Amino acid sequence: MSKVLYLKWRPGNWDEVIGQDHIITTLKNAVRQDRVSHAQIFSGPRGTGKTSTARVLAKAVNCLAEDLAERPCNECAHCQAVMRGDFLDLIEIDAASNTSVDDIRELREKINFSPNQGRYKVYVIDEVHMLSTSAFNALLKTLEEPPDHAIFILATTEIHKIPVTVISRCQRHDFRRIPVQEIVKQLKKMVAAENIQVSEDVLGLIARQATGSLRDAISILDQLSSAEGEITPALAHQVLGTSPDEAVLTFIDAMLEGDPGAGLNTLHQSAQRGNDPGQFARQVVGYLRNVLLTQMNNAQEVDVPESLAEVISEHASRISLKQLLDLIRVFNKAVVDKGAAWQPNLPLEMAFLEGLEILKVEGAPVGKAAASRPPAPKTQKEPTNPSPEPEKARADSKAAPPGEQRDAAQPPVTVLQHWSEIVQRVRDINPATQGILNSCKPLGIKDNQLVLSFRSEAIMEKMKGNDHLKICQDVIEKVIGVRLPILCVVGGKEQSGLPEGVDPNGLVAAVVRDLGGALVSEENPEK
Repeated sequence: MSKVLYLKWRPGNWDEVIGQDHIITTLKNAVRQDRVSHAQIFSGPRGTGKTSTARVLAKAVNCLAEDLAERPCNECAHCQAVMRGDFLDLIEIDAASNTSVDDIRELREKINFSPNQGRYKVYVIDEVHMLSTSAFNALLKTLEEPPDHAIFILATTEIHKIPVTVISRCQRHDFRRIPVQEIVKQLKKMVAAENIQVSEDVLGLIARQATGSLRDAISILDQLSSAEGEITPALAHQVLGTSPDEAVLTFIDAMLEGDPGAGLNTLHQSAQRGNDPGQFARQVVGYLRNVLLTQMNNAQEVDVPESLAEVISEHASRISLKQLLDLIRVFNKAVVDKGAAWQPNLPLEMAFLEGLEILKVEGAPVGKAAASRPPAPKTQKEPTNPSPEPEKARADSKAAPPGEQRDAAQPPVTVLQHWSEIVQRVRDINPATQGILNSCKPLGIKDNQLVLSFRSEAIMEKMKGNDHLKICQDVIEKVIGVRLPILCVVGGKEQSGLPEGVDPNGLVAAVVRDLGGALVSEENPEK
């Protein structure tokens, strides 16, 4: 019977370990200088190369090659024995099934015996966090003062469960999740060597599904390769229980459009095709994360096809940061919700309906449905500022003929619709400015100026100091694409007449006349 792919393609030397250069460089130098630590901890997510690296290190310290820099050579008797699995001085222990103190005591009794073949006895304890407290205590003394011929490598996916006393006696190496592009690159080598017919889009889907685990990606590829003929995206989605990208986009568009029928219909069609609702929720969270990265000027971290990147860029300009964060929280909750197993679609349906409410908080959802989606901006290599419809805002500011003022009672929708986002972004720059803005209210536009009404003159005076007005103007310009001067008014009933130069039919007049306000100062900083 042929080997499964992940065993067949297990790394045999340093260069074959993928995505862990920071660790491999350290270990190679330690071998070259003959200064390998007697106790090491390899921690990190599953399938990232911990036990494979441990086996390569075991070969390297016992390799017979004269040049230390060439170890492991994979040609000497010791290297060949490790590769065949019959090297007596490599002892691999599964801590999940050997958790008791008696198992560790037995190890301590045998460790003092000299190596059978090599220079070192290498003990690889996998899932070491599964050891009992008494077993860890029994291991401590051995880790602190091991025989010269013994090397311990402790592998774990849950470093927080290992006692600090054990960690302090070891050299620690943290393995990282492997980037999607690195996984795709390795899968390409494998499909070429194994003569597997698969499109590059499928390899990207597999890599994203593996969430940083190369072993998981290879296992998925092995599963798909058992099908006859070419592995198509449709087949991959069917086997993995995932939904095509278009289904997720239709779902997101339904939320933006405020169409519960279309969104629920997309969910039900996905379930009828046999797709897992929890997996669909994970795909939605992953997509919204890509939107968030794009909105935060990290588009280079979004690894998707160019056509999808354009849609993500579009959505990044149509959803405010606060709405986006709330949506991610809601759908992430649906991913982990196990309380509705009898009705598996329910958590996702509830998340969708909550999403509709979230998008209503700051105004009606914007945009059109998937069938009439406007052309997305061309994706650039450099991240761009996702300012919501700046060209539209500029066009609105120029729409009125000369001499004709905008109706003050109808301020630009972009200002009111994005006011919560403006306040939030101001907070990121200066929380004190945000505190002042929370004590005022945007009333509208007068002579192309934003009118802010304050509760008292003292609060308004604070707004005038420490560049608070400039910070507010800068943020507004980033959000709506137009730089607006700011007109400050403060409430009060001590003035009953209109200040000189105020249009009696304008918004400021209405504030003074109907609300008891008083025009105190006007700030128009230079651009």
